[in-house]
Amino acid sequence: MAGGFKISITGMVQGVGFRPFVYNLALERGIKGYCLNDSSGVFIEAHGEQVDAFMEELRTKAPVLSRIESMLVQSTGAGHRFDKFEIRESLKQDNAFALVSPDASTCPDCIKELFDQSDRRHLYPFINCTNCGPRYSIIKDTPYDRAQTTMSAFKMCRACEQEYHDPADRRFHAQPNACSICGPRAWIAGKDGAAIDDAGVNSSAIERAQSLLKDGRILAIKGIGGFHLACDAQNLDAVKRLRLGKRAGYKKGAPNNKPFALMSPDTLAIRSFAELSQEEEKELLSPAHPIVLLKKLIPEKLSHDVAPGNADYGVMLPYAPLHHILLNSGAPIETLVMTSGNLSDEPIVTDNDEAIKRLSGIADFFLLHDRDIHMRVDDSIVRITDGRRTTIRRSRGYAPQPVNVGGEGREVFAAGAQFKNTFCITKGGYAVISQHIGDIENEETIAFYAESLANIRKTFKARPAIIAHDMHPDYMSTRFALEYAKKEGIPETRVIGVQHHHAHVVSCMAEHGLIEPVIGVAFDGTGYGIDGNIWGGEFFIADRHGFKRKAHLAYVAMPGGEAAIREPWRMALSYALHACGEEAVGQLLQKQLKRFDLGKATTIIRMISSGINSPLTSSAGRLFDAIASLLGVMDAATFEAEAAITLEAIADADADEPYFQPAYAFSSSEAPVAIDASELIKGIIFDLTNNVDAAIIAGRAHHTIKEVIAQVVKGMSEQYGINDVVLSGGVFQNALLTRITRKRLEAQGSTVWTHEAMPCNDGGICLGQAVVARQTIAAQERDG
Repeated sequence: MAGGFKISITGMVQGVGFRPFVYNLALERGIKGYCLNDSSGVFIEAHGEQVDAFMEELRTKAPVLSRIESMLVQSTGAGHRFDKFEIRESLKQDNAFALVSPDASTCPDCIKELFDQSDRRHLYPFINCTNCGPRYSIIKDTPYDRAQTTMSAFKMCRACEQEYHDPADRRFHAQPNACSICGPRAWIAGKDGAAIDDAGVNSSAIERAQSLLKDGRILAIKGIGGFHLACDAQNLDAVKRLRLGKRAGYKKGAPNNKPFALMSPDTLAIRSFAELSQEEEKELLSPAHPIVLLKKLIPEKLSHDVAPGNADYGVMLPYAPLHHILLNSGAPIETLVMTSGNLSDEPIVTDNDEAIKRLSGIADFFLLHDRDIHMRVDDSIVRITDGRRTTIRRSRGYAPQPVNVGGEGREVFAAGAQFKNTFCITKGGYAVISQHIGDIENEETIAFYAESLANIRKTFKARPAIIAHDMHPDYMSTRFALEYAKKEGIPETRVIGVQHHHAHVVSCMAEHGLIEPVIGVAFDGTGYGIDGNIWGGEFFIADRHGFKRKAHLAYVAMPGGEAAIREPWRMALSYALHACGEEAVGQLLQKQLKRFDLGKATTIIRMISSGINSPLTSSAGRLFDAIASLLGVMDAATFEAEAAITLEAIADADADEPYFQPAYAFSSSEAPVAIDASELIKGIIFDLTNNVDAAIIAGRAHHTIKEVIAQVVKGMSEQYGINDVVLSGGVFQNALLTRITRKRLEAQGSTVWTHEAMPCNDGGICLGQAVVARQTIAAQERDG
């Protein structure tokens, strides 16, 4: 067919080499016409004898970083004819938007050039091309052109200009394109911010950084989306000093045991200290280059303080050219600690002056550069569970990739949760999820949140008409959403509170395109319940609009409220009191629990008995905390979920005999079934009394909870005829529990859905909020 066509392509097609791909494909197929970036994606007008093959190959041969969401083709008939094919200037359109590419790790071609002594970019720490390099972190607006990025400050030299304008070149319209003559530079600075003159710049500065790291120094290193704090992972003193310096514990001013991330030069180095499967290696080498959780090899080769009490390391490969030089040239250190460059729960630092101000109490030296970071983006974290990716933190390399939720609907701003926050903006059929924001507990994080929201609104041309938020009235994300609605003049009828665990379940449904009702199992630490209690061990019949609570873990007291999260021994007492009574607990405090402070324990028992400052909770997270404390694994946590993580780490997965055989009956009654964990607690105490190994008890506890889930789901499935089961909530970050529960449910005929691209923790809440709010408003409008 020799006719002409107008082709509009939407999706991830800007900043990924799509226009040069189209240009070269057109030359290959003898196509005449043009292509350009517009505010929706890429627009093409084309004609030629092989135009059908051309259009087919637009889909089948697209660049690796691209993702075509739609391709609208309109015939122009004999229409206008062109005498060549060209790339035209970008076209900016009001209210239209294009998807923005995440930052991408250095591609193999650039790595080859980086270490080629004959190449003009040899050891240049900011090498990139259309297949790799910074994207989201440097974009100020769309269309994605250099003038709309932080690279606008750098005027290209003649050689870079030639590459940039040559459609046959790999750097054609690569917006961050630069070299050592015209581009950004790196240098070493001291604690006062003054450059160390004899350290040189770029590769010379990185060589000095290697020397400093070998001497046991801590460096603050500016990367793509922010700073890292780095040290030699085998230097015991350096790692200990870094841990003390971060001071991010529950107790103000005290260090915590949160694992540090690691960076190694290659998978061979990683295999010297961690197990590595094919699936895990694939994730490490993916364009996103996330941190991947890997099982430690024992005995530990690295400093114990890298990940104390944890069975896993969080490991990533170099993803920026600067990292490659640091770890692969000269005399590098084999493995570095590369933890987020921040203090306490503050956002990751991005600005040079800000880094000197905030990090000089930790870092001995600074490896700085002058390419500005417009959007701070922390490292993403994933793990492989049963061959499937589980996203723990979705940020660099993934954000702001959207989730296709279908339909059009009104634009929604979903504010997310209080902890591990991300927010969501819907636009058309897309839900655009922000990068990881973190725990919204201070002014710095609120400012980061507001800054990111403004940037995503601008980039995606969004004007939300609906606001979604968590039902918890005291969450700062809820308060922000309500204030935002008032500021934007959005009426209260368009401001929708979404129950926390319903949002968890719907987030997973949206990720997998599930429309029909599911059995939702939502297990986490804390979520505001519609009865005013603290939920977290929930079984729902749920769809995208609403839910019915059919079962939950029985309520127990949470003495001291949030203090019980920091001190799991309080939950151990609460569960023991609930299961065995006060007299039996008194005996435990004389024997198995004699390490507890008797005076404090007595006060806690009185609090529980009188209901003073002891809210009721059905939280599965608190149940795991109680078990961890009963076993002596952890009585006081230094970061969220530490007790549960440590419990999973010691559990013997082969100890698969449950402590009791649960059975549950369901009827049409509106009252949910309360699942009492007393038999589990009694069994654990019996084993403790008989000196059974803690690893066996931990394993049996996991298998008991698995069996409880299976039997509740079985009863609900038989009663309601639903086979699809969604597992969501932060507790399902527990790989052991998720693996054995999936296997058990599938054995009884359930179809099990777990999060893959979105976090199962509160980092995925916003997607569920957005979908529920949009469905709620649609239902209101439909019903009049």
